[in-house]
Amino acid sequence: MKVLIIGAKGMLGQELVQEFGGNGYEVISWDKEEIDITKKEDVRKKISDLKPEIIINAAAYNAVDKIEEGEKDLALAVNGYAVGNVSEAAGVVDATLIHYSTDYVFDGKEIDGYKENDEPNPESVYAESKLIGERQLKNKKFYLIRTSRLFGKQAETEGAKKSFVDVMIKCAEEKDCLELVDEEFSSPTYVSDLAKRTREIIEWKKPFGIYHVTNAGGCTWYGWAKKIFELSGKNVKLIPVGADRFPRPAKRPKYSLLLNTKLPPIRKWEEALAEYLKTK
Repeated sequence: MKVLIIGAKGMLGQELVQEFGGNGYEVISWDKEEIDITKKEDVRKKISDLKPEIIINAAAYNAVDKIEEGEKDLALAVNGYAVGNVSEAAGVVDATLIHYSTDYVFDGKEIDGYKENDEPNPESVYAESKLIGERQLKNKKFYLIRTSRLFGKQAETEGAKKSFVDVMIKCAEEKDCLELVDEEFSSPTYVSDLAKRTREIIEWKKPFGIYHVTNAGGCTWYGWAKKIFELSGKNVKLIPVGADRFPRPAKRPKYSLLLNTKLPPIRKWEEALAEYLKTK
């Protein structure tokens, strides 16, 4: 089966390439050099020529604060309307489309978390752009996978930001005391587990629609950092602080746990984190 992965050099994209390639699929890996998803006619022609049976769109622009400060047009183009271009092209060749979104589409007021059919209410430009992308899914054969706080091997894309885990490991080499926000409760998600579950959703022939895929459990940034240092044996003093200690341009949801009501649970985030740290 021919699978086209767009955004193949990203943190998630490279794991998707490995996951599908290692399980017998014919994988075509495209990144910015091969396709500009903001150009509708180019997308339509290239996908029509390739005729993939599955298209996985892992391309995104997620510099949340830069988007808030002035890069709205870029975010709307890549995260929003470009999804429509890919979706329309998928419909032309009758391909199944997988697209990823974020916990940030919710406003964070529900302490118990959000189900797949809960109504989004974005409170940042980034979140708004991702919700527009969700609503650009125009062909009927699609899986919309919402996820959160990805971590894993550094992306190959130039200028890609490091995951929180890698940032904390680097900080531990330079500092012996850190202040961390003890708010914004969500689920860390290992890209290896997300890529595997993406393949399983397809192979299990799950009904098309929205799915929430994260590692089980949740934590604040402080709780995540505490576990990172505990598992990696780093001796760093952590001080929990409120979000107002580090003002940021974009608003973050306080509670954005994604509740999975449609799929078997994935292992706990702590277990996935321990596995990832063994690769460091």
